[in-house]
Amino acid sequence: MKHSTTSRLERLFLFKDQMPVETTAAAGAAIFKIFGVPVIAGALAAALGYLLMWPKTRGEAFVRFIVSIISSIVLGPFVVVMMRSGWPQLFDSANDIARMYGTDPALGFLFIAAPLMVMVGLPAWWVMGACVRWLDKRREKDIGELAVDAAAIVKAAREAL
Repeated sequence: MKHSTTSRLERLFLFKDQMPVETTAAAGAAIFKIFGVPVIAGALAAALGYLLMWPKTRGEAFVRFIVSIISSIVLGPFVVVMMRSGWPQLFDSANDIARMYGTDPALGFLFIAAPLMVMVGLPAWWVMGACVRWLDKRREKDIGELAVDAAAIVKAAREAL
């Protein structure tokens, strides 16, 4: 059998033409699921936060936006795993619905995971906004005075309960 360099190259290109579309699509979908969904969920949480508590400055908006995304990325998967272990039927039903519409069953997982990740990002938006505004009101105070103010707030909250 005679194998020339050209035939090896031809086989290489034939192999290349037969496989990459599916492989590339699968890899792109996997990368999107791993990195894209949490970032998009955090961005949606920040967008919803804009509707309820508008930032006063661009700096505040940037900080709150980034904190919402980080919260969705870090805490979102934890909440999804907790929900999956506590209520697996919900995820099974979402997979069934995805199959019913002729899509990948993994998309059903995202039906549940994405809203959970958005919900995790919303409190971060509000808490960061409250912290920024609390610190802004006390701009001229040093760390000791801030600690005294925080202690007074905690004491008042305990007395109210």
